[in-house]
Amino acid sequence: MALFPINTHRYDPYKNYRFRVRWDGRPVAGVSKVSALKRTTEVVSHREGGDFSTPRHSPAGSKYEAITLERGVTWDLEFEAWANKVYDVSAGVVSSLKDFRKDITIELMNEAGQVVMAYKIFRCWVSEYQAMAELDANANAVLIQSIVLQNEGWQRDESVTEPAEP
Repeated sequence: MALFPINTHRYDPYKNYRFRVRWDGRPVAGVSKVSALKRTTEVVSHREGGDFSTPRHSPAGSKYEAITLERGVTWDLEFEAWANKVYDVSAGVVSSLKDFRKDITIELMNEAGQVVMAYKIFRCWVSEYQAMAELDANANAVLIQSIVLQNEGWQRDESVTEPAEP
């Protein structure tokens, strides 16, 4: 079986540096790093009364790990605005129960910039917001901000198919 059914000439897997994050129907500016999408299913071990050998294992509940998005600090306020919907500092309360959750999409692209795969992440909300990283006058780096998104699951968008590469 070919690794790439449409682009049979391709042997290399997709790279991890071409991607885009979308929410509210538009790309989010400047995202430079996204943590892994990870799902863990708990294991229930049990043994039958007359069986002294090995325990049997069956699946229990699953959980989805939080996702971290990082980007360089700019004048774009999307991270801060979403984080403030969960907790309004001035009032000390959740500021918007109506829309503090969002569905987001992570799109993976090939070297030509074509979307080759996408994942939909459901009912995300910001559990941690870092407005800026540690400041260091002796460093030579981009100032980074980040958000940690709790979510209720993700799935691959099967409507995105392998495009013919140029």
